[in-house]
Amino acid sequence: MSLKLQEDKNNEFQQNDLGHKEMITYGLGNLGILLAWTMVGSFLLYYYTDVAGIAAGVVGTLMLLARLFDGVTDIGMGIIVDKTKSKHGKARPWLLWTAVPLGVATVLLFTVPDISSNGKIVYIYFTYFLFILVYTMTSISYKTLLGLITMDQLKRSTTGVYGAFFNISAQLLVTILTIPIAEAIGGQIGWILTATMFSLLVATALLTVFRFTKERVGISIKEQKNNIPLKVGVKALFKNKYWIMITIFCVVGYTNFGIIQSATVFYADYILGNNSYYSLIALVMTVPGLLILLIIYPFIKKFGKRNVLFVGTTLIVLGGIIKAINPTDLTFFLVGSFLQGINTTLFVATIYALINDTAEYGLWKSRVRTQGLVNSGASFGMKVGTGVGTASIGWLLAFGGYDGSLTIQSDSANQMIIVLNIYLPIILGILQIILLLFYKLDKEYPQIVADLKQRQS
Repeated sequence: MSLKLQEDKNNEFQQNDLGHKEMITYGLGNLGILLAWTMVGSFLLYYYTDVAGIAAGVVGTLMLLARLFDGVTDIGMGIIVDKTKSKHGKARPWLLWTAVPLGVATVLLFTVPDISSNGKIVYIYFTYFLFILVYTMTSISYKTLLGLITMDQLKRSTTGVYGAFFNISAQLLVTILTIPIAEAIGGQIGWILTATMFSLLVATALLTVFRFTKERVGISIKEQKNNIPLKVGVKALFKNKYWIMITIFCVVGYTNFGIIQSATVFYADYILGNNSYYSLIALVMTVPGLLILLIIYPFIKKFGKRNVLFVGTTLIVLGGIIKAINPTDLTFFLVGSFLQGINTTLFVATIYALINDTAEYGLWKSRVRTQGLVNSGASFGMKVGTGVGTASIGWLLAFGGYDGSLTIQSDSANQMIIVLNIYLPIILGILQIILLLFYKLDKEYPQIVADLKQRQS
């Protein structure tokens, strides 16, 4: 009898009850992670160049090297999470171990000392690479945890919706409050205190997730008695067709996000004729997402994650078409941006649940569960996409003859700005639609889980 009880305790299909309180608590982790990431992504370049007085070229080189380092650490952390054994589980303990270090690393980024130029360069390289390392340890563990707190599709989807709410809230908090608070306090101390304020929230949110969540999807006794060798895990990963599809989708999707978000400021300035429109466009793309989250759950429950995401992806294309009707009219651009902003919300609300669903398919297909590797591989795809999207803006603007020192751009440069903001997102959106047409895991998932339970018994 004791052996049977022990098997039940370790059975990876034992679900217990995952309630909405715990789903909300898990979603709170998005607030912590995105507060740090948005602070860095939105303001670190400005802080380095305009506050710390570091040359833009030096900062650009740092960002490029850090992106390459970031990709390597993603895969490495996925492997580490899969091999972790502790009384708290596999992914969850890393939130305990990294919550405070992530907050400290964020503050250090915005605390460049008043020393020589070479000293500042050494400092920013050390602290930025430290931040990337700790951030990766935290984010990969957090994403993997979603696949370990439940195997239930609907509960994963609901948890993703809560996470999307905190995701958008974090972005709004940072983008709205950072500059006013930093400038109100003034100088270097203003940035340090602002970063400290957000970092306290970062650590508190992540520690709360650790304290009030539970890993329910354990290690199957019959199928996985020992840690999986890396070679076996990677081989199983590339036999997982749905993981491959969703990873390619992430690459394309984040390329599109990178282009839409980063190219808009050029469009506002040179096509619409007023760079202050950028804030209005950003607001139109972000705030409605919070309202969408209030009504999205019934649609995910009835139609499934893939179909909800499919609708969002079509809105990228439709939004681009509306913008193309009259490229120089602000109203058309705002309507198109509104639709594309809805896609962003639907993407954030569903993508991590979709990624974690592929782990069950992988277990069913190859008898190997690699939850951490699944998430780290997809995360690497996201970062590759973001990097490609951002880099392509610079490459294509240069190809079009863009000159940042000019108040009025050439016709070819303006046409390239229009291509970046309207036509390229449409093309990438169509590619995303095609990828989703082949993704049928939502329909197959219940039978896969039933087979796995039968296999376990």
